[in-house]
Amino acid sequence: MSSITQIHLIGGEKGGVGKSMVARLLAQYFIDRSIPFTGFDADRSHGALLRFYAGYATPVLVDEYESLDAIVEAATRQPERRILVDLAAQTGEPLTRWMDESQLLAVAPELNLNIRYWHVMDSGRDSVELLRELFERYQSRLNYVLVQNQLRGSQFRIFDESGLAARAQQYHARIVGLRRLHESTMLKIDASSSSFWAAARAEDHTCGLGVLERQRLNSWLQAAYESLATVDP
Repeated sequence: MSSITQIHLIGGEKGGVGKSMVARLLAQYFIDRSIPFTGFDADRSHGALLRFYAGYATPVLVDEYESLDAIVEAATRQPERRILVDLAAQTGEPLTRWMDESQLLAVAPELNLNIRYWHVMDSGRDSVELLRELFERYQSRLNYVLVQNQLRGSQFRIFDESGLAARAQQYHARIVGLRRLHESTMLKIDASSSSFWAAARAEDHTCGLGVLERQRLNSWLQAAYESLATVDP
């Protein structure tokens, strides 16, 4: 029996919710666990996977079907590898057109593909309404992971009061939380273009993290990995 290839689409539609950070976390998670993966970066302006994990990622253009087709071709060509796609903000419509016209969700079982959409959320109303639209569009046809990113807000009361938690349960969506990391630490990591692995190493001084900052980063990474492990990416 052929193995199932996991395609992870990291989205959320709204800018600034932490999609690229989640993509970077997943990339580092795969590397640290020796899980082979191929990355695709749809963000033309920031390109976090291309910037921080250049050896694993290639660009993808969401408004060109041939470019998006390369994601599926890579998945079917190397079924033992995870596919990680970092989606830019406002890519939902072209992605949906490609998926619908290609009947991707219908043929995915025949191709031994599991399509998993990671909806990265901040604590605001926009993330909740975008999730509502996502549920309306795909309902139970898509596998969901809802990421409550505490780097972009510590209280998710709007989601809790929206009624969407019940729909998430109905669709077997998984909900994971990423706890807060001190903003100055993340800024130093990004300013030095360091991977999380490099920034956490004591012998790497390029990002200027102090001893306790590294300790907090390692603690944050460990907690993030534990959250990711609950959805078996």
